[in-house]
Amino acid sequence: MEEFVFYNGKKLRKGYTTGSCATAAAIAAAALLFEGETHETVQIQLPNKEKLLIPIDSIERINDSCKAFVIKDGGDDVDATDGMLIGAEVTQNTEKQIVIDGGIGIGRVTEVGLQIPVGQAAINPVPRKMIEESVRKVIGPNRGAKITISAPEGTTIAKQTMNRRLGVLGGISILGTTGIVTPMSEEGWKRSISLELEMKKSQGHSAVILCPGNYGEDFAQNTLELDGEKIVSMSNFVGYVLKEVQRLEFEKVLMVGHLGKLIKVSAGIFSTHSKDADARTEILIANLALLRMPVDQLKEIQKCLTTEAAGEIIARTGYEEVYQVIAEKVKRRSEDLLKYRKHEPSIEAVLFSSQRGYLASTIPLDVLKEEWR
Repeated sequence: MEEFVFYNGKKLRKGYTTGSCATAAAIAAAALLFEGETHETVQIQLPNKEKLLIPIDSIERINDSCKAFVIKDGGDDVDATDGMLIGAEVTQNTEKQIVIDGGIGIGRVTEVGLQIPVGQAAINPVPRKMIEESVRKVIGPNRGAKITISAPEGTTIAKQTMNRRLGVLGGISILGTTGIVTPMSEEGWKRSISLELEMKKSQGHSAVILCPGNYGEDFAQNTLELDGEKIVSMSNFVGYVLKEVQRLEFEKVLMVGHLGKLIKVSAGIFSTHSKDADARTEILIANLALLRMPVDQLKEIQKCLTTEAAGEIIARTGYEEVYQVIAEKVKRRSEDLLKYRKHEPSIEAVLFSSQRGYLASTIPLDVLKEEWR
């Protein structure tokens, strides 16, 4: 039975995680190897004890092992792994234990700080438990099995995920805490950022560089020459990430971003996606008006569709000091968001433009480069 969720007035179909796919494939392969049964669909038990029926795309016996594949169905969610094959190969284990490992297309953990030890396949604890418990029901208590999870397209698909940033190399991760994918949910994305922050904290970092996206990361590393190990992409979730930084008790935060993004933060807008707020021009005009820019020039700014275009007018009229004003407001607004709590990290900000490069910062550049390299 299909399940749905409503998001922004649309009815969207739920899907199932890579962990659910791997579990179903493992059950099907184990059933053929140990019981001689071939299943076209497999029922798995989710962590909340509900049942989920998953179709088996293919299954075969090869010598002393059996292999089954499931096609990942993410429902109406935008997911890099949607439609890919997730497989499980099962062989007998004479030691009566169930051993789970990753094969082709499954990444390996190379950095400390994740839920999985370095060197192991990137199969998260909940999917591991689902696979082990499900296969144990098939084979009984007195037999053992070795289960190898694979994803033929995993190496390629992994390039579209955050795996490399998290220190997972060589393929995708087998994920899922509920077994179900909820379409258009931002929670998974936020959780990935939290995991990255948790990893950096566990590695001993007390300071973190937050960038809204690739442009900010590139500027921080290649122009400012800052330490790439400290960089975390916060996307549009500025408020959420700042509170996570506070929760994890980082001591220092440096926000490096394009003017078009961080100008929203200067006005107290902490979800910077255009669907939530797009007051860039209004914020810029308000700050320029306080600097006494003439009305005729403010009207020129009002016609600009981007902060880059506005930058041309600002440079021509000599009002570049507005960038420093905005940078200071980014710092103050961000610190105000985290006030009156147990831990308050220090926050600094750097603004840049795609055309003009560095614009302003709340900390002198020489000090910035010395402290954050």
